[in-house]
This record gives sequence, structure tokens and C-alpha cells, in this order.
Amino acid sequence: MTSKTYVFVHGVWHGGWCWSRVADILRKRGHSVSAPTQTGLGERAHLLSKDITIRTFVEDIVAHLQFEDLRDVVLVGHSFGGIPITGVADLLPDRIAKLVYLDAIMLNSGETWMDLLPEDMARDRTDLANQTSGGLSLPPAPPESFGVTRPQDVAFLQPRLTPHPFRTFTTALNLNNPIGNGIPAAYIECTDPPYRPAKVALERAQGFGWPVTRIASGHDAMVTEPLALADILENDLP
Repeated sequence: MTSKTYVFVHGVWHGGWCWSRVADILRKRGHSVSAPTQTGLGERAHLLSKDITIRTFVEDIVAHLQFEDLRDVVLVGHSFGGIPITGVADLLPDRIAKLVYLDAIMLNSGETWMDLLPEDMARDRTDLANQTSGGLSLPPAPPESFGVTRPQDVAFLQPRLTPHPFRTFTTALNLNNPIGNGIPAAYIECTDPPYRPAKVALERAQGFGWPVTRIASGHDAMVTEPLALADILENDLP
């Protein structure tokens, strides 16, 4: 099998660390894998500030691809990570072979993440950020909210989750081209249980005619079903 280059982009409260199980499997199969952590999260939590916007997250991944000189990349965005990969595709289409949205959010140009959330969820998260940090960040939700319930998985996830820069939720993604920028793309839906905030993105992917693959896992499939996810990424995406 031909070796592939995967770049994984994490979602809210997570860091590059969340991909370690999938990354280990794919590397053992001969693939190149990297999973950069976005500014203000994970091992970069000390950089948390109100200056971090969704543009920062796009620039994080652009810089990673450029400085590592990565090409023919399978760019995989999980959850909120779907937003920056859309921005990266808009800027660096020549470096990306395929876009994969893993139970991911997808914004049109000019939209914010808050625009897609159910009204009650958007209101609750804004109130929580204001109450806990003066609007700087959103504290982590419990792992169970991502469909993570096995004790060993909770123990892996819980201590590593960090507050998320709140302005990435309220600043718009601006694009110069249609979503995907002509790059082949696919959507992976996590179905057990479905993740409510990803519903709009799934419908958009279906509207674009992108292939949709389903995995019987909770939202954090890279944590709870790494082998099944690795198999899909390696073999089952059209």
C-alpha cells in the first residue's frame, strides 16, 4: 500500500495528543502522521489569550504544512477542527490531497461557530465563559459529552482537556473560494450517539455530494475506536 501523509486537527478543549492512538496505528502501517496543537490548548495552553481567533487556528495549520514542507496531505479535522481545515484548504489547496471531516463542523464564509449552534447551547456556553473567565475561554465539558464512557478512555482524556479560547467561537471564517476549494473531500459521521452540533455540517456535506462514511462510536472516535477509524482513513474513503 502507498504511504500517505496524514495531518490531524483536533477540536474544542483537545490537543494534538488526542490523536496518539490513531497515529500509532497508522505509523506502524508505514504512513507519516502529524497532529499539531492549536494555540492556547494542550501543551500550548500557556499561550491562551483574547487575541486568539479562528484565523489563528487556520494560520497554525498553514505554518505546520509550510515549515514541515508537507504535500499530498490527507487533512483530517475533528469536530471544531473542521473549521480551520476549511480555511487551510482555501489558502493552500496545492498541498492537500484530500479533506476529511470527522464528525466535524463546517462553516460558510462569514459564519461563526456560534451561528451553527442550537440557540440554547450557544447561550449557555457564552454565559459559562463569562462566568468562569470573563469571556476568555470555555472550560472543558465532561468526557461523557463526547461519548467517552469507558474508564480507561476517561482517564486518558480528562486530565488533558484544557479551556478553549472563546473568540475562536465568535470570529468568522472568511474564505475566498467555495468550501473545500475543489479538493476531494469526505465526511465521517459518528453515530453512537450522534453529535448534535455536527448536524448542519453533515447536511452540507451531503448537499455537496461528498461521500459519507459512518462509524459506530461516540464523537471522540479517535479515542474510543482508533482501530476502526484508522481502517476507514486508510482503506474506506472514496
